[in-house]
Amino acid sequence: MLRVFEFLAGLLFGLGLILSGMTNPAKVLGFLDLFGQWDPSLAFVMGGAILVGVFAFALAKKRTTNFFGGALHLPKSTHIDKRLIVGSLMFGIGWGLAGFCPGPALVSMAAGHEKALIFVAAMLVGMIFFEIAERGKSAQ
Repeated sequence: MLRVFEFLAGLLFGLGLILSGMTNPAKVLGFLDLFGQWDPSLAFVMGGAILVGVFAFALAKKRTTNFFGGALHLPKSTHIDKRLIVGSLMFGIGWGLAGFCPGPALVSMAAGHEKALIFVAAMLVGMIFFEIAERGKSAQ
């Protein structure tokens, strides 16, 4: 039964991305074009997501288990380090160049968009390189 709820949550997320325009790279790039033809509509999408997140995390902080009885693990670290900053910069540069971030790219790829397929392939290669680098660090 848990898998059904996971599927429904993913489906709802994907539909939300489609309806909000987040799967359209031109719309995302228009949002990032602050000094040209700026499209502020995605700011409302992000604002809505932040608002939902604030209430969801406030509720989660009061709980020790999730709604299905499993353990609830919230991040504890508030440390900002070099890895976080570099990763954030890489994410932002990739988003600005391609107009995709991981979630919308997966939805667009499933819809058959070739650019999204290329983005997801590059993202997977980056994830593989990261895993290899992390294993190399832990072996030292």
